[in-house]
Amino acid sequence: MGTGDEIPARVSGLPDNTPTVSVVIPAYNAAPYIAAALGSVFTQTLCCSEVFVVNDGSPDTPALEAALQPYRSRIHYIQQENRGPSGARNAAIGSASGKYVAFLDSDDLWLPKHLSMQVSFLEANPSCQLVYANGVFLRGDVPVGVLFDSTPQSLPTDFEGLLRERSTVITSSTVVARQALLEVGLFDEQFRRCEDYDLWLRLSHAGIGFSFTREIQICHRLGNGLASSNELMKQALIQVYEKHLRAATLTQEQAGFVRKKIRNISAAIEYQRAKQALLGGEFPEALQSMLKAQTSVPSWKLAFAQVGLRRFPHLLQTLYRIHLRRVERQAKARSSRSLKNAGFEGLITVTKNVADPALPLGDHSRC
Repeated sequence: MGTGDEIPARVSGLPDNTPTVSVVIPAYNAAPYIAAALGSVFTQTLCCSEVFVVNDGSPDTPALEAALQPYRSRIHYIQQENRGPSGARNAAIGSASGKYVAFLDSDDLWLPKHLSMQVSFLEANPSCQLVYANGVFLRGDVPVGVLFDSTPQSLPTDFEGLLRERSTVITSSTVVARQALLEVGLFDEQFRRCEDYDLWLRLSHAGIGFSFTREIQICHRLGNGLASSNELMKQALIQVYEKHLRAATLTQEQAGFVRKKIRNISAAIEYQRAKQALLGGEFPEALQSMLKAQTSVPSWKLAFAQVGLRRFPHLLQTLYRIHLRRVERQAKARSSRSLKNAGFEGLITVTKNVADPALPLGDHSRC
């Protein structure tokens, strides 16, 4: 995608008073992280942007507004009753005027060349109207993994690829043509989770060109926000699939895949419940969830686990705990290798710098 160093202050074909990029940040219980997010926006090498922060009925409004105070002259602040992330983003997009919209969750961060690299790519590739990027996972300020290592990415990033999860759009790294968003109707406000996946499916089905870069451009914090509930995310994903089945826009083959996917997700929910119950010593509950999972997707592994729960549940619990520790060690080792290969062992210094609004912004103070 290039270095992004030579991006012009304005993209071609825009009036002088039109922003290139409108940055959209929904905020809900965001006070601890919003300054870091905005710090990363205002240290971008492309700074011809307008920035929207949407207070989506947040219960921490006094603390949020105190954290926003150093930036109030540089952002558009919208306060509304709680409508969820879809409603918050839609409110900002409705007020935006940029050629492109860039999404950033309030607890995530951009690296300095993110916008310039994404806009450079879109300007150089007119057939593509959406681009997203790789990033790193943070736990607190500590890097713990690389996003694309846990989410499959392959070209073409089209409707079929998104539907079958051969590609996974990273929302906080996404820059998209605003007109494309308007044409498909923005985010569906019935969804408070997986609302982004629903939008990507609708955009790609409408023929909007997608692409991605494997270069690391963002930092995504784990364990914050709505996405931290794995079961609720799975249930929302089922709802998205059911919506697209009802729309009758899928081919027969695609519809069959989606129905199978719904069965697999339902089984995964019950399997996860069974594992949690097993760890908690709730063996009858674990067995019931295992039986439900087996009903949705029969498996010899599930059948074996049911035998273990009936005959030697304490031994199965001990073996599962040993398995989890081994899996955790292996995951940490893989993440460490990925971070080292990506050259991000020193990322903690980067996150501390962009998090401090008192740091001098140099030439970027004009943004």
